[in-house]
Amino acid sequence: MTDFAELRAKLPKKLPWTPVTVPVVRMTGVIAPREAAVNLDRFSGALTRGFSTAKAGEKLLILAIESPGGSPVQSDLIGRFIRRKAGETGVRVVAVIGDVGASGGYWIACAADEILANPMSIVGSIGVIGGGFGVPELIGRLGIERRIVTAGSNKMRNDPFAPARPEDEQFTRALLDDIHAGFKAWVRERRGAAIDGHEDAIFDGSYMLGERAKSLGLIDGFGDVRSVIAERFGAKARPDFIGPKKRFSLLRLLGRGAGAEILNAIEAEAMKARLR
Repeated sequence: MTDFAELRAKLPKKLPWTPVTVPVVRMTGVIAPREAAVNLDRFSGALTRGFSTAKAGEKLLILAIESPGGSPVQSDLIGRFIRRKAGETGVRVVAVIGDVGASGGYWIACAADEILANPMSIVGSIGVIGGGFGVPELIGRLGIERRIVTAGSNKMRNDPFAPARPEDEQFTRALLDDIHAGFKAWVRERRGAAIDGHEDAIFDGSYMLGERAKSLGLIDGFGDVRSVIAERFGAKARPDFIGPKKRFSLLRLLGRGAGAEILNAIEAEAMKARLR
């Protein structure tokens, strides 16, 4: 008697009437190394499942990006992870930017073989920002005596309770310039000839609408997730949305997860405010 496993192996993986599905990994929110944010630890599983599904199917993975940016480290980790998986599986990657794919969000989009957006999408912001607040006179007015002991003359760089030092500003600017150089190198690597002649306009940290982003080579065209799938695989094809698995924990039930979501929402709104 034929073994059931052998019989199942002989059956076609997809019946003629089975609709085409295309995996779509949704990457929404601030990019940061904390729970509930967009980071490699949280999204590596979803991306791996997406590539595996695409490899067994239509050889296409869509990244639905909705992010104003965040951590350059996590942006780079995710981008490199996507390229590594694309190379291993032979899957083509298309990034579709929604309302916003700026700064780190655009960094991740550049990992795709093709970038699409809406003409009204916010795109770009290829720059780096850093800073804080200085209140050197506040504690004196409150009658507070501050006692700090350090080993290392620059251990207290950018101390908000001390007057600003020119050498600290120069140090911080050098760090930001190095990160910016890495960001620009990645965009050049991924966008290639599409951005030739436009570097002054796209590398100054400015953001722009999708219409202008296309004219400068930052994106390849316009579209949304469902229109991309319908155009390439027919009207009956549909998206298979994939996201990170939710981790069950008592701390989440007690409010830690809600706190992380609130923090992410506040940071996302703050970053979006810079783009307006």
